[in-house]
Amino acid sequence: MDRSSQIIRTSVIGIAANVLLAAFKAVVGIISSSIAIVMDAVNNLSDALSSVITIIGTKLSQRPADRKHPFGYGRVEYFSAIIIAVIVLSAGVTSLIESVKKIIQPTGPNYTTTTLVVIIVAIVVKLVLGWYVKRQGIKLKSDALTASGADALFDAVITLATLISVGVMLIWGISLDGILGTLISILIIKAGIEMLASPVGELLGSRVSNELVTEIKKEIMTYDEVHGVYDIILHNYGPDVMIGSLHVSVDDTLTAQDIHGLTRKISARMFQDHGIVMTVGVYAVATGDNQRKEMQTLVMRTMAAHKELVQVHGFYYSEKDNLVTVDVVPDISVHDDQTLCQTLTGELSDLLPGRNILVTIDHNYSE
Repeated sequence: MDRSSQIIRTSVIGIAANVLLAAFKAVVGIISSSIAIVMDAVNNLSDALSSVITIIGTKLSQRPADRKHPFGYGRVEYFSAIIIAVIVLSAGVTSLIESVKKIIQPTGPNYTTTTLVVIIVAIVVKLVLGWYVKRQGIKLKSDALTASGADALFDAVITLATLISVGVMLIWGISLDGILGTLISILIIKAGIEMLASPVGELLGSRVSNELVTEIKKEIMTYDEVHGVYDIILHNYGPDVMIGSLHVSVDDTLTAQDIHGLTRKISARMFQDHGIVMTVGVYAVATGDNQRKEMQTLVMRTMAAHKELVQVHGFYYSEKDNLVTVDVVPDISVHDDQTLCQTLTGELSDLLPGRNILVTIDHNYSE
């Protein structure tokens, strides 16, 4: 079963569990003539909305790429996760308002044995459902599914708080309903904001995991021709589609045919192992005993002496244009790229008089 099918199956289980729980509450509510329990049954039907949104988002994300969206519709999943996170936030805010009202104007609870049984059943079902759905969401890397599971868990926590407040009221006559509700509501609002962070971050272009970048570098460095891997840039277009680019440094003695074959092998491996459509660029490393090699050694050693630089690469010398270029990656503490560029350019101009110097400030987009 593929990822999308597993997400849909998990969501269907969520819908079924909420519908069954709603039916149970409705029957008990009607038999016991409790409007509160019947209304709670309706609330469970609305809880199934999170699972419905997840299914719709997953189905839409599977639409094939077209002329307007050449990378497909995978990012629709992030929108569905945002909607569910907003639902959780709304529930937290509503709960907070009601809890504060209970603190200001406390009311004594009126619970029967039937009501307590319904509450306990609801807690057990929601805890199991929330744990299962959230675990599947993490396993399948689905923000929508994770948020939906968290939504169910929060429902269970709210209901558990109600049960605790009932117990305290019955035993000691102290009403904690409003206080517990306020504390839990604040936690739910905080969690809702954190839920929003992941899908919003993906839409804005969040940094990929260090583990993935390390694995990519490790795999590419297994090729004998490659001396280094630089400028890794990766873009998510949904959980199943990633577009990227990188540079590798190779000896300047390699032929175009050799480089063509190497870049094809790297691109094929990236797609096969990670599902990444990767574009591979090349930096030529000067070899042999010549002016270019001497100049490369001088430039790289000079730049490496700067502690504010974390990486130096991409040296290039064109005799025709009398041009020397080098790429540098500054530390995160450097905020003025222009001043740094001017300083490095001036230093290289003094070392290589008469040459045109071009220093390019790169940034670390993946580590």
